[in-house]
Amino acid sequence: QVQLVESGGGLVQPGGSLRLSCAASGSIFNSRAMGWYRQAPGNQRELVARISRDDSINYGDSVKGRFTISRDNAKNTVYLQMNNLRADDTAVYYCNAGPRLDVPGVYWGQGTQVTVSS
Repeated sequence: QVQLVESGGGLVQPGGSLRLSCAASGSIFNSRAMGWYRQAPGNQRELVARISRDDSINYGDSVKGRFTISRDNAKNTVYLQMNNLRADDTAVYYCNAGPRLDVPGVYWGQGTQVTVSS
């Protein structure tokens, strides 16, 4: 069974940091690009970052220079390090898996809430 399980969300003050994790079942992780998307109330789901099996990376324009995506193949886990968080980063963050770096795949996690507020 395909599974993506996110963790690490929470409440943080503006300028703070959080690290999200997504643990994937092995059959997904080893053969696919992994990524993070987010959706704020009233907004469409948008790309945060994606990383391929060979570590090619795409970032959404709004997070470049602040967020870093990485993967640990030994742990079947993808991470999103979020620094210098802003109020407009508040959203539900979803892990995603698929074959391509440039578009989301069909597998999604359940989402984890990130709230940036003072």
